[in-house]
Amino acid sequence: MIQYQKILELHDEGISLRGIAASTGNSRQKVTEIIRLAQKKGLVCPLDEEMTDKWIEEFLFPEKTLEGSGRQPLNFDYIHEELAKPNVTLSLLHHEYEAECRVNNKIPYSYRSFVRHYSRYADKHKATLRIRRKPGEIIEVDWAGSTSHIIDRDTGEKVKAYVFVATLPCSQLSYAEATLSMDLHSWINAHNNAYQYFGGSTQIIVPDNLKASVTKHTTRELVLNPTYREMADYYNTVVMPARVRAPKDKASVEGSVNVISTWIIAALRNTHCFSIDELNEEVWKKLAEFNERPFTRKKGCRLSAFEEEEKFALSPLPSTPYKMSEWKTAKVRPDYHISVDSMFYSVPYEYINRQVEVKLSDDLVEVYFNHMRVASHKRLYGKFGQLSTIRDHMPENHKLYVDQTPEAAVEWAENIGASTLTVVKYILDTSQTDKLALQSIFSLKKSERRYTKYEIERACKMIISMTKRPTVKSIQTILKSNKKNDAEQEMKRKTESSENKYGFTRGAHYYGGTDK
Repeated sequence: MIQYQKILELHDEGISLRGIAASTGNSRQKVTEIIRLAQKKGLVCPLDEEMTDKWIEEFLFPEKTLEGSGRQPLNFDYIHEELAKPNVTLSLLHHEYEAECRVNNKIPYSYRSFVRHYSRYADKHKATLRIRRKPGEIIEVDWAGSTSHIIDRDTGEKVKAYVFVATLPCSQLSYAEATLSMDLHSWINAHNNAYQYFGGSTQIIVPDNLKASVTKHTTRELVLNPTYREMADYYNTVVMPARVRAPKDKASVEGSVNVISTWIIAALRNTHCFSIDELNEEVWKKLAEFNERPFTRKKGCRLSAFEEEEKFALSPLPSTPYKMSEWKTAKVRPDYHISVDSMFYSVPYEYINRQVEVKLSDDLVEVYFNHMRVASHKRLYGKFGQLSTIRDHMPENHKLYVDQTPEAAVEWAENIGASTLTVVKYILDTSQTDKLALQSIFSLKKSERRYTKYEIERACKMIISMTKRPTVKSIQTILKSNKKNDAEQEMKRKTESSENKYGFTRGAHYYGGTDK
C-alpha cells in the first residue's frame, strides 16, 4: 500500500516532490496527485491517530475500493447532489443506478451496500448526511429546559429568561433567543427572528406540543393554535408537531437544546444583564461561536455546512415578517355589535345572536363567520366603551335615523326646491336644539312617501306666503288640503267631461229643408 501518511508528513516538512518520491518509492505524478487531493479535501497535518494509510486511501480515493470489487463504481457527488432535490430518495437513485448497470453490462451493488457506501462517503466528505434529512426540509423548534436570567435594576432580583431554540437538522445550524415569557406572542416573534437569521423558511416546522402551537393532539385529531397555523400559512410551511412523549421526532433540536444549555446558558451564568436586549446580545455572541465551532470528526462547521449545502434549499421569505394576530370568539349583541377588550365593533345585523370568530392584530379587528370575513374595523385604543359602527351593518330604519344631520337636511331640501330650503333653514335656526329640529324635518321628509316633490314644494311656498313662522304641522295640513282639493277638481273635471259627450247634430237646412 502507498505510504499516504508519510507522503503528507514529508510534504508538511517542506521536502521537495523529488525527495518525497525517492523516499517513498512512488512516482512524482502519484505524489503530486495525493498532495493535491489532500489539499482539496482539507486533509492537513498533523494527522490524527485514526488516520492510517488505509483510512487516508479510502478518504482520498473512495472509488478505489469499489472498483476492486468488480462492480459498477458509484458517483457519490452525483448521489449527494440529487438527494438534495425534492422527493428524491436513495431507493429511486439505486433503481436508476441498476438501470444504468444493465445498459453498460455491469454488476450493480445491492441497495444495502449502496446505502452503506454512500453513508461512509458522506460521513467523511460532507458536513451533511442526507439520508436522514434533506436540506431546507425541516426546522425543529422548542424551549430550552434550562433558563437564563436578567437583573432588575430597581430591586436587584433575578428575573427568569426563557431561551427559544430552532435547529435545521440537515446542517445542524441553530438559532437561540431569550425572552421574558413563553407566551404566544414570544413564541411567534421568536419564529420570525429565526427565519430572518436563517434567511429563508423550510417546508415543515416540528414543534413540541405546547399550548402556543397545539390546541389538541391525539392519534385521531390534531388541532393547531389558530395564530400558529396562520403564521405557518404566511411562510408557506406545514406544522407537524412531534408525537406526545416522542422526543426522537425532533432529536436534532433536543440535542441542540442540551448543547446550547451548556455553551450559551451555562457560559453566561456569571454575566450580568439588566434588560432582555442586553442578554440577547450576549446570547447571539455565544451563538455565533457555537455555529462556527469546527466539527470534531469532519471538516467544516455548522455555519459552513449551512452556507454550502442547505441555504440554497430554503424558501424565500415574504417582504415583511409575519404580523401576529390573536383569535377570540364573541357573540353578536342585539345592537349588532361585539365586545372586544371593552371596545365595541359592528357586524351586519343579520348575525345578531350568532357566535363569530374575531381576529385581532395591532391595528385591525376582523370578524369571521363560518371562515368568511363579515366585518373589518380599525382597532380602537384608549377610553373603554368606544364604538366603531359601519352604516352598512345597520337595519334600514336605523340608517334613516343616523342619516339625520343638519347638512343632510339642507341637502335634501335643496333637491326639493327653494321654498322647502327656506322652511328647513328656518326650522334649524329657530329650534332650541338640533335634535328637535331634525325630528321635525324628519317628519317632513317622510311626506315624500305620500306626496311628490312638486306637492311638497308648493305647500312650502304657500305656507311662506301665509306666515313668517312656518311649521311642519301646518305644511302637512296644507298638503292634505291640497291633495283633497286636487282630488275634487279632478273629479269635477271628469264629471263635466262625461256630461258634454254628445254628437254634432246637423239641421234641416243641411239637407235642403227649412229650419223651423
